[in-house]
Amino acid sequence: MNAITRRAALATAAMGAFTFGFRIPAPGEAAAQSAATPEVNAWVVVKPDDTVIIRIARSEMGQGTLTGLAQMVAEELECDWSKVTTEYPTPGQNLARGRVWGNMSTGGSRGIRESNELVRKGGATARIMLVQAAAQGWGVPVDECSAANSVITHGPSGRRASFGSVALAAGRLTPPAAADVPLKAPSAWKLIGRPLARLDTAPKINGSLIYGMDLKLPGMLNAAIQACPVFGGKVAAVDSAAAERMPGVKRVLRVGDNAVAVVADTWWRAKTALEKVNITWNLGEHANASSAAFAEVMRAGLDAPQAAVGNRNGDAAAAIAAAPRKVEAVYGYPHQNHACMEVMNATAIWTAERCEVWTPTQNGEAAHAATAEAAGLPPARCEVHKLHLGGGFGRRGAVHDWVRQVVDIAKQMPGTPVKLLWTREEDMVQGRYHPVTMAKLTAGLDAQGNITGLHMRISGQSILAGLFPQNIRDGRDPVVFQGLNNAGGEADIGYGFPNLLIDHAMRNPHVPPGFWRGVNLNQNAFYLECFMDELAHAAGKDPLEYRRALMANYPKHRAVLDAVAAKVGWGSPAAPIGGQAVHRGLCVTHGFGSYVAACAEVSVSDAGELKIHRIVAATDCGFAVNPQQIAAQVEGSFVYGLTAALYGECTVKDGRIEQTNFDSYPMMKMDTMPKVETIINASGGFWGGVGEPTIAVAAPAVLNAIFAATGKRIRQLPLRDADLRRA
Repeated sequence: MNAITRRAALATAAMGAFTFGFRIPAPGEAAAQSAATPEVNAWVVVKPDDTVIIRIARSEMGQGTLTGLAQMVAEELECDWSKVTTEYPTPGQNLARGRVWGNMSTGGSRGIRESNELVRKGGATARIMLVQAAAQGWGVPVDECSAANSVITHGPSGRRASFGSVALAAGRLTPPAAADVPLKAPSAWKLIGRPLARLDTAPKINGSLIYGMDLKLPGMLNAAIQACPVFGGKVAAVDSAAAERMPGVKRVLRVGDNAVAVVADTWWRAKTALEKVNITWNLGEHANASSAAFAEVMRAGLDAPQAAVGNRNGDAAAAIAAAPRKVEAVYGYPHQNHACMEVMNATAIWTAERCEVWTPTQNGEAAHAATAEAAGLPPARCEVHKLHLGGGFGRRGAVHDWVRQVVDIAKQMPGTPVKLLWTREEDMVQGRYHPVTMAKLTAGLDAQGNITGLHMRISGQSILAGLFPQNIRDGRDPVVFQGLNNAGGEADIGYGFPNLLIDHAMRNPHVPPGFWRGVNLNQNAFYLECFMDELAHAAGKDPLEYRRALMANYPKHRAVLDAVAAKVGWGSPAAPIGGQAVHRGLCVTHGFGSYVAACAEVSVSDAGELKIHRIVAATDCGFAVNPQQIAAQVEGSFVYGLTAALYGECTVKDGRIEQTNFDSYPMMKMDTMPKVETIINASGGFWGGVGEPTIAVAAPAVLNAIFAATGKRIRQLPLRDADLRRA
């Protein structure tokens, strides 16, 4: 028998999967390729062999957006799904065509929920044009023709034409106005709602999919970079003599005012030479900053007289003061890194006339703007070729510092393609971190244990203040209150408290914040849902019924909570596992337009060893485009959310991030991952997000179960250092 490698076996297993076309355009090719490609409309290209190319403006980073959006276009197009392939339009093309593809940003679980109508209209418009072209060719009325499975049929005569045979003629027609393009009713959907296999699985398995780290261009050089380890610091002096004598080294360059790069023929040579560069840093005013010092700043904010109000009804202070019983707790949430498996990277070519960049990005338009600004060229003379992402989680969205760096390097080496690849250490210490906050929650209870008033004071970092300060009004960052808003938004609190005050004392450290998957819903659900569990136990009431009693005006919150409770058999004891008692914890929240709940089942040994056995999670995202992908995203979100809850913490000492690799910033491993059961509670009527909401219920569900098991409250994450031996 011939030996079979693992790679060959995986490649063989991928045979017969859906078609997925993806190639890397050469420099200057994108515009010419676009002009030469006959298209039906901006969203759909049909080749003579009936291959359907669907253009996807949003970014694929493992979440399945590419397949889901393609399903929506194909649904209205009435094409043969087995012949579907995809491609990314570029932000330069989008700009040149009046943003025909709309917003190219992929974040906030908005890929499908914000572009569903736009992409469906694109597919429906293309179908109308294809049918019209066939009808004109036959000389028959359009309303006598219909499309299905990439074939147009003339009803009275039975004549048939494939999409590919009329696509060229269809592309010459004037598209109908968007207002005149009807969309199918949900009851007529044939592809939307089906668990279709992902379009990008086969090339991932056989290794043909190109990520940014894989990209090679003719004559390309490689760059490694190091920026000042203290945010706000700068380069004071550089001694590069030793590095410049090393094999393969082409240049040692300053990049901006805070970084030094080495350019060499291979990346390893560039990285090795960079280690020999003697850099003197001006560490700046934050050289002595520490997490411990900033914790004191936040702690003072918990009782500060001034705070921006996010949600208020009634008079919480008076109700709490008059209550016969008061319960108070302080919680904390640390800085966390996105820790994408693929580190930041980009490739660029700069000349005085044009600049092109190839990079994994969550927002092609933002990357394009960063390219143009760094290149010193008009946007029309710049282009960004978007590649698949080896993880994004928000890091590759709002901030494109690595793109600016690679353009700066390429600008100093005109006409030469240069690929910049960060080390893992650089990626860890130059992140845009999950904001650090604390929260003090105070509630008044009446004699029956009912909540008479609740005050939640958040103290700590604002993402908008760090990224988009122009959106701060009167000291208020609205994103801080995600999941804590009044009814009617995309992130409602879900409880009808008789008196409520939620406010924020903004306190910003020098560590830059970023949109980290789940954003502020993560800590807000942790704070509120663990405290709700505290109140239920303080009142001597069942945590499920205690929550349900406050949800009269929040039926969708209650529905997902009831769904997980029913699935786990809440109210009946969980069966022991391995001789250990199993305990449960609940959580419910609303974010990114979706309603989510979870119940965790855990055991804790006498020695304090935690085992998370099972999590049941319910999601109501309105319309479920691909149930299989939803289940996969929910499972993946728990990997991310539990990693954060168990291990995720970035600390600062001497102004620097201390965690520099996965030895000090560990990820969850398979042997600790619980079984995840997903309930898709799709109620229809709206489009909610999927990739982010369930991250927020991971920590509180587990922590509430830990309390049930041990009698101990964990109020500061991560819990890896917590003593879980029974109280």
